[in-house]
Amino acid sequence: MRLLTHCIAKAGKAMIATVINVVLILLGSALGLIFKNRISPRFASGLTFALGLCVLGIGITSMISTADSLCVIVCMVVGTLLGEAINIEKRMDSVGELLRRRLIRGEGNNRFVEGFVNASVLFCVGAMAINGSMEAGMNHNYDIIISKAVIDGVTSITFAAAMGVGVAFAALPILVYQGGLTLIFAAVGQGMDPAVVTEMSAVGGTIIVGIGINMLGLPKEKLRVGNMLPAIFLPLAYIPLSQWLGGLVG
Repeated sequence: MRLLTHCIAKAGKAMIATVINVVLILLGSALGLIFKNRISPRFASGLTFALGLCVLGIGITSMISTADSLCVIVCMVVGTLLGEAINIEKRMDSVGELLRRRLIRGEGNNRFVEGFVNASVLFCVGAMAINGSMEAGMNHNYDIIISKAVIDGVTSITFAAAMGVGVAFAALPILVYQGGLTLIFAAVGQGMDPAVVTEMSAVGGTIIVGIGINMLGLPKEKLRVGNMLPAIFLPLAYIPLSQWLGGLVG
């Protein structure tokens, strides 16, 4: 009974960042509805650049926490090759577009549905939701989701100003999807090798650096960070294999 209570308490604590994400989306939507005629594009772009710098810093912090640089390199290379072969980012975009077309068309281009669908796809689909949930669930590190929450909050201001109150209801999919991922990672991470968790965080941080670079508009061609997502899970295979080979050599 004590163990069950302890697990529930840990799971509840891991959900804190997602709850903050939900609150900021609701707050941003409210501000967008109130000040929809007074929000300038310069305000939104300036905040995006500032947040991009913060995301870049968070990614670097996680990336340099690695205890095995070769693991990060190998996992990023192999994971990106797998992601590019599957073309994860294109598939994610296709799902979002399909959802938009079907729901929005089905409701006669209702602005409520348009705001809800567009915001839900943007807030839920992406590397930060997965990386952030992993960090919150396994390491109780909320930096990534908190950063994502601020970005979502700022975005919801401009979205709500343009598309209305439907944007606020995108907080519900975030709670279910991101919160569910956090709980799954919290449950799975309990019996995982700490070395694996460390390297998964480092690989995730490397991908977060890519997101920060995209937010700052630095590359001529946008980095396809979605195609890098398989790399996060490769330390699950790399670390045991590395330890096994080290035992043979030693």
